[in-house]
Amino acid sequence: MKLTREMFLIMSSKNYSMNSTKYLITEEYQDLVYLLERVKEQDLYGITLIQMAMATGARAQELLNIKDNDLNLREGFVLIHGLKSSNDREIPIQRQLVGQLQKLLKLSPDNRLFPYTYSWLQKKWKFYRPVPKKFHSLRHTFAIRLYQKSKDLRLVQVALGHRNIQNTMVYADYVYSKSELKKYIL
Repeated sequence: MKLTREMFLIMSSKNYSMNSTKYLITEEYQDLVYLLERVKEQDLYGITLIQMAMATGARAQELLNIKDNDLNLREGFVLIHGLKSSNDREIPIQRQLVGQLQKLLKLSPDNRLFPYTYSWLQKKWKFYRPVPKKFHSLRHTFAIRLYQKSKDLRLVQVALGHRNIQNTMVYADYVYSKSELKKYIL
C-alpha cells in the first residue's frame, strides 16, 4: 500500500481524535441558539460570553481576557489574544453581537469585557448548556462548522490561532471521514 500525503498527515498528527462527544451536533447547537435568544435580556453577560465563544471559537480564558480596546465595534471585529502558544487573531462578529457588546461596555466596571472568573464561566455554561459537554466543545463546534462551510483548512487554522496546521487537521479529518463513511456505508 502506497502512503499518500493525506495518510501521512493523519498519522503524523497528534493522536487527538474528534468525535461527537467533543462538539455540539447540529440539533444541540440549534437548541442552544434558541435558548440563548429567549433569555438574552435576563443574563446579558452570561449569554453574550457563550455567544462570543460560539461566534469566535475562542478558548474560555481568551474570552475572559478580552479588554475594551480589543473590540473594533465600528468594523465588527474582536482581537483575540492567543493562549497556549497560539497566534493572536482578529475575528469578525455578527451585527447582533456588536449591539450586545456595546451594552456590556457601558456596564463594565473596568476595561475587561467580562470581569469574571473561570469558575463563573463554568457555572454559566453548566446552567445553559443543552447537553453535558465541556465549554471547550464550543471551540470545536466553531471549527467544524467553519470547515464545513468553507472547506478551507487554512482559514480554520487562522481563526483558531493554531501555529501548526497539523493541530487543525483533526477537523478536516473528522468531517471528511464522517461524510465519506456515510456515503459508502449507508
